[in-house]
Amino acid sequence: MPGAALLRRFPFAIAVFLFCLTVSVHGQDRDAKSPPSNEPVSHKVKENSLLRPSKLPYSAPDFSAIQPSDFRPAFEAGIAEQLAEIMNIANDNAPPTFDNTLVAMERSGATLKRVQSVFFHLSGAHTNPSIQEIEEWVSPRLAAHSDDVLLNPKLFVRIETLLKNQDRLGLDEEQTRLLTETYESFVRAGAKLTVEQQQKVRAINERISTLSTQFQTNLLAITAERSILVSDVKELDGLSDAEITASKEAATEKGHDGKYLLFITNTTRQPTLASLRNRDLRKRLWEASAYRGQGQNAGIDNRPLVLELAKLRAERASLLGYPSHAAYTLENQMAENPTAAFALLRDLVQQVVVKAKAEAADIEKQMVQDGVAEPVAPWDWEHYAEKVRAEKYQVDESQVKPYFELESVLQNGVFYTMKQLYGVEFRERKDFPVYHPTVRVFEVFNEANEAIGLFYADYYERDSKRGGAWMDAIVSQSKLLHQLPVIVNVMNIPRPAEGQPALISLDHVTTMFHEMGHGVHGLFSSVNYPSLSGTSVPRDFVEFPSTFHEDWAIDPTVLRNYAKHFQTGEVIPEELLQKSIKAAKFNQGFDTLEYLESALLDLEWHSLSTEEASAFADKPLEQVEAFESNALDKNGVRLHAVPPRYKSPFFAHIWSGGYSAGYYAYLWSEVLAADAFAYMNANDGLTRANGESFKSTILSRGGSREVMLQYKDFRGQGPSVEGLLIRRGLTQ
Repeated sequence: MPGAALLRRFPFAIAVFLFCLTVSVHGQDRDAKSPPSNEPVSHKVKENSLLRPSKLPYSAPDFSAIQPSDFRPAFEAGIAEQLAEIMNIANDNAPPTFDNTLVAMERSGATLKRVQSVFFHLSGAHTNPSIQEIEEWVSPRLAAHSDDVLLNPKLFVRIETLLKNQDRLGLDEEQTRLLTETYESFVRAGAKLTVEQQQKVRAINERISTLSTQFQTNLLAITAERSILVSDVKELDGLSDAEITASKEAATEKGHDGKYLLFITNTTRQPTLASLRNRDLRKRLWEASAYRGQGQNAGIDNRPLVLELAKLRAERASLLGYPSHAAYTLENQMAENPTAAFALLRDLVQQVVVKAKAEAADIEKQMVQDGVAEPVAPWDWEHYAEKVRAEKYQVDESQVKPYFELESVLQNGVFYTMKQLYGVEFRERKDFPVYHPTVRVFEVFNEANEAIGLFYADYYERDSKRGGAWMDAIVSQSKLLHQLPVIVNVMNIPRPAEGQPALISLDHVTTMFHEMGHGVHGLFSSVNYPSLSGTSVPRDFVEFPSTFHEDWAIDPTVLRNYAKHFQTGEVIPEELLQKSIKAAKFNQGFDTLEYLESALLDLEWHSLSTEEASAFADKPLEQVEAFESNALDKNGVRLHAVPPRYKSPFFAHIWSGGYSAGYYAYLWSEVLAADAFAYMNANDGLTRANGESFKSTILSRGGSREVMLQYKDFRGQGPSVEGLLIRRGLTQ
């Protein structure tokens, strides 16, 4: 699976309150006159620009004017400002109305939301020690502030009164959704608890926010330092000349002249393993990845954080009346309960394990041919799977990569598909200030040549960026606040050597399409209230539009438009194209199993009761690995050669991101995505009519309509799992 999108690293207490996740700055309404694409952007630097709305088009942040020292006073001012606004709403002597309560809340906190959106984007995409220090300082304060809002008794009474009288308010569907979602956010935060219970929840929230921030800070430090230094170029046999040059430049940049540096990506598996022929080096590389966060790297150990977070989440769930954190989290998701999420995953286990074992048998035959008479190890799989792929399909990655040049993929693949489906154009603007020189900015126009938003592309890896791939909304669309969206896609594609083209893998190609799916979910949003904008939908629905867009990467029409040789311009040969499409479904047993292992591990951690989670507190840290092994055994998914995609000490999705008890969401969403893509292909495929239907029923609606109704509006019925089995090559 591609990296997680939308890993907003806000404290839990803020995440549950939807309006705190939006950005309320003054911008332009969707119907307003679009800024001319040739209008220059002023780069005047003024003192602490975060304390006022941006003067740039679309209220885009002026990154040239923002200094780390601006954030602390801006956060303090923003928290004080919103708290005063909330107190005015809560203490209003007038009877509660939709406008004087909910709309007023939607308008509140403009400064805080502006600061949050910029800060937390930078903390993930381009951090530094100053930002990390501020994050540790601000996270518990934001948690406390969110509790001050969500646990305000007078404010809750006003909201509860509106809910009880909603039949007399004449609300439309979106207004009803806003009222219901807001009420549920307050209740789920503890608004109905006793004062004593609320104090316990406050303390837990503050501690969770601190630990989550520390987990991510540790992980970034490990990622920055966790690399393999190679002295002898002969050990790099199998890498291309360009990859060897890039690794040498990376080593030189780090002060290791004459040596070569291989970086670790965020998952257990490492793409470089597919090419490296030196088995000892492959093992070193894999172990550096698999055992990070367990104290080997400068004493950084995330296991104590894992155990305490699991315990605190279970305690909070119990206080709120739930048997486990998973039960609490899934209540307002499509799955509704852990039983349904477990069932989705476990129903696939048998056939996936069978397929993975069959793949292992093929790999071991290939190993014997190379003189390796041992069972396949985790560091062997990628390498020999690529050999099996090459033998079975007469194609390997080195043949295909020259046809996947990043700029062509972006312009002639991703942007081309968006135009064919939705009629939009992406026009680059170089006058907007950016937070890193490799970040690019595009203005997005519809068919009527009206500007609908900004898109930032941040594709290359760097030490200051956390692993994975994701989308951020720096400005969320809102008709109420006259805001057009400002959306960012972030990835970690290896940067090529100076002067060399960026030739990327099919996996990175697919991820670019995936993240653009999140991007258009934000760009095409057309709702009134910022709390319901864009990707403000359940976790097990938010990955649906992004996963749906992945399959356009291997659509024959799209492929022929972007898959052109970077030197000759030759379109990928038909035979190689067909082989590539078939080969893309190879190794799905491994791919699916490593995902299932992580998703089940997540659910097992978060299905612990308070007593069960507390029992781990007094045990050795090795209990983390023991818990993993037991969880995988319990679910019948433990294969030595196929480890979980993420092990607990570096599973950022669930410990510092927003996916606790929610990593299953990728598969849940994939059921929807595969069914929707099959349906669209059966009805003429890549057409404007199909794109408009998907846009109007799904991408534009945000959280303004119940999500299964959105799906049925598009599809005409609920989803079938058949598309998923075909998509993953799991059918016979």
